[in-house]
Amino acid sequence: MIRFITLAILVMATFSGLRSQYVVQARMDGADTLIVIELPPYTIYDKLPRKLKAQQKKYDKLVHNVKKAYPFAKVAGIKLNEYEILLMNAEESERRRLMKQAEDELRIEFEEDVKKLTFSQGIILIKLVDRETGNSSYELIQELRGNFLAFFWQTFARIFGYNLKIKYDPTGEDKDIEHIVQQIEAGEL
Repeated sequence: MIRFITLAILVMATFSGLRSQYVVQARMDGADTLIVIELPPYTIYDKLPRKLKAQQKKYDKLVHNVKKAYPFAKVAGIKLNEYEILLMNAEESERRRLMKQAEDELRIEFEEDVKKLTFSQGIILIKLVDRETGNSSYELIQELRGNFLAFFWQTFARIFGYNLKIKYDPTGEDKDIEHIVQQIEAGEL
């Protein structure tokens, strides 16, 4: 009777589609028949050691911060390319007018959203601007607005704990950020 029930369960499992998803086997152990079902791997994060939980939480927070800051850096790279094309052939007076217009447009469009970024998101934004443009934020201000304003904004930023001269290092310190950005660009995040 037990063998019949075991065989019935095995047949039902096989025909119910479990065979295509899982490995179902029956084996004899003395007088008993054992059904063995191999399930796909599953990670239970509640059972991770504290150190790994802390690392996972830190990484999840980094993912969140990069997702918040990356769109602003992407727009900064696109806008910079647009303005560089316009500024190439412009005279000095026209150049100043265009820069003032660009600054006003960016301020109207993004100022409130950028103000809402946290300290960590601000640092990530500075690094991602360097990634998207190839220049640090300090170099961009220096190039587009002059040495005095670059010095002023760097001093102001340092008061609040930022450094506009920070460079993006995709293979070193910023490798996690680079990995997250690549996942975002691939549509995985």
